[in-house]
Amino acid sequence: MKNTFLISLAILIGLVVTSCSQKADYNDVSYFTIENNELKRPVDYRSWVYVGTPLTPNDMNNGKAPFPEFHNVYIDPVSYDYWKANGSWRDGTILIKELVSVGSKAAVSGNGYFMGDFIGLEATIKSSEHFPDEPGNWAYFSFTTPAGEDLKATSAPFKTNQCNACHASAAQDDFVFTQHYPVLNAAKNVGGDVIPENTAKR
Repeated sequence: MKNTFLISLAILIGLVVTSCSQKADYNDVSYFTIENNELKRPVDYRSWVYVGTPLTPNDMNNGKAPFPEFHNVYIDPVSYDYWKANGSWRDGTILIKELVSVGSKAAVSGNGYFMGDFIGLEATIKSSEHFPDEPGNWAYFSFTTPAGEDLKATSAPFKTNQCNACHASAAQDDFVFTQHYPVLNAAKNVGGDVIPENTAKR
């Protein structure tokens, strides 16, 4: 009887510790480094969660699209898990935009827009520690160089009026344009243990 009680107690303690550590992980894990108010260029982001590639080509915007390139968007895996469990963005979220030019407009499959060359890299971060005065605690960065040279090693945040206003007025979820990313919509608040792509629902 005593052994059974001790085993049950050990299991209970283990569950509590595991639960607490999982909750702590959401806040303790960071995928970015900021020094002297500049973001170091993130690495290994292609192994994060890929959420989509929007495109607003010049051809459909009178030749003057503000963002005419493909944007491959990735989110750090802990923030994706938090999004699934809570339906909101954790403090510490980072999203990466990998900019790719529009290349050929014809392929064996037909006419369309096909990726060309890598031309830039951008990031957005939610951090109350580093950006307490920014709307929603979001800040935006670019490692792209004007003449298309190698990416910069660090980036200072854009000024508030350069990015936040558009995100505040048009983004669906806390400054993030989730309405354009079905991967994020399918994952929102489904539960931490659910894997949306494995379900039949679309």
